[in-house]
Amino acid sequence: MDTNKIFHRKKVRLLCFLFLICLLLLGCRLTYLMVIRGEYYSDKAQKLHERERPVKAARGKILDRNGKVLADNRAVTTVSVVHSQIGDAEEVIRVLSKNLGIEEEKVRKKVEKVSSMERIASNVDKETGDRIRKLGLSGVKVDEDYKRTYPYGELASRVLGFTGADNQGIIGLEVEYDSWLKGTNGTILSLTDAKGVDLSDTGESRIDAIDGWDLTTSLDLNMQLYAQQAAGKVLEEKQADRVSVLMMNPQNGEIYAMVNVPEFDLNDPYTLPQSSDGLTEEEKTELLNAMWRNPCLSDTYEPGSAFKIITASAALEAGKVTLEDQFFCNGYRIVEDRRIHCHKRTGHGAETFLQGIENSCNPVFMDVAQRLGAEAFYDSFERFGLLEKTGIDLPGEAGTIMHKLEDIGPVELATMAFGQSFQVTPVRMAATVSALINGGHRVIPHIGVKLTNADGSRENILTWDCTERIVSEKTSQTMQYALEKVVSEGGGSKAYIEGYAIGGKTATSQTLPRSAHRYIASFIGFAPADDPEILAMCIIEDPQGIYYGGTIAAPVVRDIFLNILPYLEIEKSTEEIDEG
Repeated sequence: MDTNKIFHRKKVRLLCFLFLICLLLLGCRLTYLMVIRGEYYSDKAQKLHERERPVKAARGKILDRNGKVLADNRAVTTVSVVHSQIGDAEEVIRVLSKNLGIEEEKVRKKVEKVSSMERIASNVDKETGDRIRKLGLSGVKVDEDYKRTYPYGELASRVLGFTGADNQGIIGLEVEYDSWLKGTNGTILSLTDAKGVDLSDTGESRIDAIDGWDLTTSLDLNMQLYAQQAAGKVLEEKQADRVSVLMMNPQNGEIYAMVNVPEFDLNDPYTLPQSSDGLTEEEKTELLNAMWRNPCLSDTYEPGSAFKIITASAALEAGKVTLEDQFFCNGYRIVEDRRIHCHKRTGHGAETFLQGIENSCNPVFMDVAQRLGAEAFYDSFERFGLLEKTGIDLPGEAGTIMHKLEDIGPVELATMAFGQSFQVTPVRMAATVSALINGGHRVIPHIGVKLTNADGSRENILTWDCTERIVSEKTSQTMQYALEKVVSEGGGSKAYIEGYAIGGKTATSQTLPRSAHRYIASFIGFAPADDPEILAMCIIEDPQGIYYGGTIAAPVVRDIFLNILPYLEIEKSTEEIDEG
C-alpha cells in the first residue's frame, strides 16, 4: 500500500480522535457551567440587568433621661442620574442646576459621566426633591434620605457628636453607639435591558430598611442647660480659654451633664469659630479636631489641691492619720534640696488634720504622704483606679500620666500629696472622688442607659454595675464630714448654700511650663454631704485676673446647685428661719 495513503489515514484518525477529545472536554465544561455552576452564572447574568438603589434607614434618636430628643432626623432626598436613561441631557442639566442651585458646569460633568448612577446632590430638602420628581425627567432618580439634626444646636456638642455625609457617627455618642443607631439600609431593585435602560413592564422590587435603635441617655436637658449657662458666664467674665463642667450621680456613675464651653454647632460642625482663609487643609483639619476634642475625658491636667481628697482618703484608710491628729505649718517644708511652700506663706501654725483639710495646707499633706510612704501611696492609686481609664462610653478617653513607683523620691512624694507633678483627666477625678464619698464603692461613669428598637417592641438595658469597694464605709463617711467642713468653714465657703449640706474641695494648679504663669482653677462639690446624690466639677482654664479655685470655680458650682438641687427635689437639711 502506498506509504502516503497510510500516513494520511493515520493523520485523519488522529485528527478525528483529537476532535472527539475536544468535543468531550467541551461537553464536560458545558455540563459543569450549566449544571453545577448554572445557578451562580444565572445570578451573575441577572445582576448584569439589575440596578440597585439604597433605601436609607432612619438613624435612631438620642434622648435625654426624660425623653427629650437631643438628636433627630429630617426627611431629605438624594438626586441622582442614570447616564444610559437620560433623554434630553440639556434639559436635565438646566432643570437640576436651577432647582438645586448648582452651577451648570458642575451638573454637566456628572450628567455626561458614563456610569451606572451618578449622585448630583444629597441632603436636598424634601420639597425640592418632590418638585424634581414630579417633572418626570428621564434618567433622573429622586430617593428618600435622612439628614441628622440637633434641635439644641451647641448643646452637649462633644458628648452627642455628629454624623458624616453617609450618616455614620464621627465623634461622641454618635460613633460610640453607631452600630445600634445606624440601622440597616434597604434596596430598590429595577431590571434593565442590555443598554442599561429600565424595563418599564417589570416594575421594581423593594427590601425595606430597618431603622436604627433609639438611645436613651442619662443626660438631663435642663441640667445641661443650667451648667452651660453658668460655664458660659464665667468664661466671659474671666476671659478664660475654656470652662468645663461635669455633673454626675456619684452613687451609680450616671452623667447628668458634660459641658465644655465654647461649644460648637452640631448642625454646622465643619465651620471653625475663626476664619479659615489662608489655611491649608491639614491646618484646618487640626483645628477641627481640636474643636471637636472633649477636654473632660481626652485632656489631662494637674488636679492640684482637689487631689488632697485622695491623699486624705488613702491615709485614713491605712490608719496613718485621724482627723484629730496634730500638725504644725510654718509655711513650708524642706524636702531634700527644695523648699516647698504652703499657699499661706506665713503658715497656719498648729492645726488638726481636719483643719489642715479645711485650710488646704500643703505641709500637712506632705507630712501625711510621708507617713504613708511611696509604696503605700502608689498602691492606693491603683486601688482607687487612678492608673486606669474609667471605661466611660465615649471615645477618646486619655489615661493618667503618673510616675513609676521606682521614680517616686521624697520630692515627688511631697508634690503628689497635693496634686502636682502628675496628670489625670477630669472624668477620672470625678469617678474616683465619687467612689470616696458614696460609701466607698467604685463607679463607672456613663451616659448610655438603654436602647429601644424603632417600634418600641424591644429594649436593651445597659448595665454599669461595679461592686468593687475601694475604701471602707467609715473612711467614706469621714471624708463626707471633712469635705462638708471645707465648704461650711474652710476654703470652699463660696460654694455654701444656706440650708444645704454641701461638701467639696477647691484647687488651683499651674500648667506647664511654669514660666508661662497659666493657671487652672477648679472645684469639686457634692450634695447632700452625708448621702450624696449629685457631684459637680468645674474647671476653668487660664482665667484672667484672680485665678484661685475657691474664688472663681466654687461660685460656679454654687450657682448650678441653686438651680439643680430643688430640681432634683433634694430637700434642705435645716429649716430656714422665717424673718417675716
